[in-house]
Amino acid sequence: MPRPMQPSSLALRGIDLLQGLPGERLDEISRQCAWRRFDAGQALIAREQGDRDLHLIAAGAVRVTSYSPGGRETSFRDLAAGTCFGELSALDGRPRSADVVGLKSGLLASLPATAFRTLLQQEWTVTERVLLRLADLARGMIDRVVDLSTLSVQQRVCLELLKLAQSPPGAGNQARIDPAPRHADLAHLVSSYREQITRELSALAKAGVLAKEDGALVVRDLDRLKRMASRQAAH
Repeated sequence: MPRPMQPSSLALRGIDLLQGLPGERLDEISRQCAWRRFDAGQALIAREQGDRDLHLIAAGAVRVTSYSPGGRETSFRDLAAGTCFGELSALDGRPRSADVVGLKSGLLASLPATAFRTLLQQEWTVTERVLLRLADLARGMIDRVVDLSTLSVQQRVCLELLKLAQSPPGAGNQARIDPAPRHADLAHLVSSYREQITRELSALAKAGVLAKEDGALVVRDLDRLKRMASRQAAH
């Protein structure tokens, strides 16, 4: 169960939406919030849930995700301390569109939807930040839809490995990812399932492109990995 806490305007100073607000305003907001600690793996909100609060992450981190009827997880984004989630339902009053679980234990301040909307009416700086955040969210979703529509899972995995790979001077056609990424984390980054990531990495290893070494993932053929990432998706 969530562990309630006393209000703390000090913890709100690190929230990006509230940066620059005077101490008196932060004190007021902190008193309006419900405060609670959460643990890694703890469910914070559920899809279709009736909760409408704006949740401010004062400490820790969370993952915005969703589960299929069969129980498979598709993650959308990870949010760290200083950010927030739940603004869509707080604005339009509709049920939650995703699940949110704790990624790292932390502290959450939940601001009621009515108080959030009043804040937007009174503080243009906060309103502008929310608009920019929603615009960024929309652009990110568009990019993700384009990737899902035009790139295979293998291509998306190869592109993500290229982003993570470090190629020190003199490494030639090789690179290193240290530590090796968890399959579940890669699945989150490329919008796929852990089982599919395991199959793709195994195929790359059998092809001689990847190898595991002392807890790291070694790219043995960078050029081939780049070619596989840029190959046109089959239609």
